[in-house]
Amino acid sequence: MITVTGSLAFDHIMDFPGKFSDHIMPDKIHKLNLSFYLETFKKQKGGTAGNIAYNLSLFEIPVGILGVAGSDFNEYHDFLKTAGIDTSGIKIIEDETTASAFIMTDLADNQIAGFYPGAIKNADSLSLKNLNYQPSYTVIAPDNPEAMVKFAKECQELRFPFMFDPGMQLPRLTDDQLQNGIKGADILIGNDYEMELIRQRIKDQNLLGSVKVIITTLGEKGSTIQTKDQTLQIPAAKPDQVLDPTGAGDAFRAGFLAGYSKGLDLKICGQMGSVAACYAIEKYGTTNHTFTLQEFSERFEQNFGEPLKL
Repeated sequence: MITVTGSLAFDHIMDFPGKFSDHIMPDKIHKLNLSFYLETFKKQKGGTAGNIAYNLSLFEIPVGILGVAGSDFNEYHDFLKTAGIDTSGIKIIEDETTASAFIMTDLADNQIAGFYPGAIKNADSLSLKNLNYQPSYTVIAPDNPEAMVKFAKECQELRFPFMFDPGMQLPRLTDDQLQNGIKGADILIGNDYEMELIRQRIKDQNLLGSVKVIITTLGEKGSTIQTKDQTLQIPAAKPDQVLDPTGAGDAFRAGFLAGYSKGLDLKICGQMGSVAACYAIEKYGTTNHTFTLQEFSERFEQNFGEPLKL
């Protein structure tokens, strides 16, 4: 079973019918004071752990979550259970609310977001050692920074292979915490900006001395997958429509891991990530899409011209 650590949150998704760049004056950036009149507002189930686990469940991959939530989590908990996700590792903090993300997206798919951690402040009280099963693979997604470093250390001690995904927590992770999280990881993943920042902060332009696989996501340009032996350029798959980019990265991670857990070629894993991201982009919210294995395989072949047997 794959264990996904990371945030469980409610996403408050809002759309701005313009471009942020049209309203930001570079010479006044030191005293920024803006208000955007938003066109839509929706509250959705999200968080990095919830998003990745939900997408893995669509691939019929056994998956569990190790995370924390608040007293308002009942409906979300039932949703995860119905999707077949093991929730025994979710700890409820009764005197806290579940984390909340507030995300504004403009017409160019740029995003401005704020995040209230809520119950996540207690995530470092959890341990992989207390699970009632042994993970076959662990995902360390953005979470309480202390928890992320703790889980990485536990994976190293227990010899659990893991993906390290610092993402939005990069500003809060110290250089030492970042180095310790990357050390011994099977996979390191981030977008191109994040990956360059990681290289600068740990002063390692290669990174492949610390991890086996580096995945750099490039949005509509696809992704790059690197190992010591090869560099693969994976094109993006084509969505039928672009409604909301929120959660596309988490869907990509799940698609990649669904193939990786089955021992498929890295190129196919990356292509699976690209197709999975399309399903998220085509729906508002991060867990409102669905697909069968047959539907996914057909869409994979439509995009990449090769059959996929799942």
